[in-house]
Amino acid sequence: MRQEQQPQREEKSDLRVHACLYFIRPTGHTLKPLDIEIMKRLGTRVNLIPVVAKADTLTQNDLALFKKRVRDVVSAQGIRIYTPPVETDDEQGAEHARILAAAIPFSIIGSTEDVTTPDGRVVKGREYLWGVAEVENENHCDFKKLRSLLIRTHMLDLINTTEELHYENYRQQQMETRKYGEPKVKKLDNPKFKEEEEALRKRFTEQVKAEEARFRQWEQHLIAERDRLNKDLEAAHGAIKQLEGELDALQVGYGRGSQRR
Repeated sequence: MRQEQQPQREEKSDLRVHACLYFIRPTGHTLKPLDIEIMKRLGTRVNLIPVVAKADTLTQNDLALFKKRVRDVVSAQGIRIYTPPVETDDEQGAEHARILAAAIPFSIIGSTEDVTTPDGRVVKGREYLWGVAEVENENHCDFKKLRSLLIRTHMLDLINTTEELHYENYRQQQMETRKYGEPKVKKLDNPKFKEEEEALRKRFTEQVKAEEARFRQWEQHLIAERDRLNKDLEAAHGAIKQLEGELDALQVGYGRGSQRR
């Protein structure tokens, strides 16, 4: 946007991000609240593509169930993710787009090591006691589908979606909130952040005051308890002295009686 505001705009460098791979931990359950919140924010700014990392840690049935749960959460929460468009005039391309859409979120196995399969093939993958998990085997993961989406069949659509949807929304928002020639509002200078900062500072101050009041009350309680214990101790000392005096008097009286006899 800054380049578009310059007098000479012949040589523009596209610095925009056209795709964002969001890696999901293969927990086997569903998306975490933090994942949902982050994906909601990212989906309005960039072409969001969810990916299940370390897919070889789940069985095929557990992976299919996990992917279905993720899709259900994405649909229920209204998270905007990139979906390949289905063009009806191209039946082959439309079928490929349906296959890619059905595979979302893409399950990925990552490896740069060459391993040998039981049938003698050398492939990229991970070797386990039970066999080999191949990176480019569509029966094991969706790496080939994701690669096709990013750099083969839908690269141009990703760029166009960024240009026509995400960037236009951002540009419209900036034009509505910023005046011509006015610099972009920094996060530190944003009134919304200032209000939140003031609210946090006020809340922190109130908590500090409450803790100080509680500490003073506790200190006064300790002082009162100390004074009470000192008084009880003085009273005990006085009682002991009195008993000692009575004991001495009894001993003196007993000694005089013995001398008379």
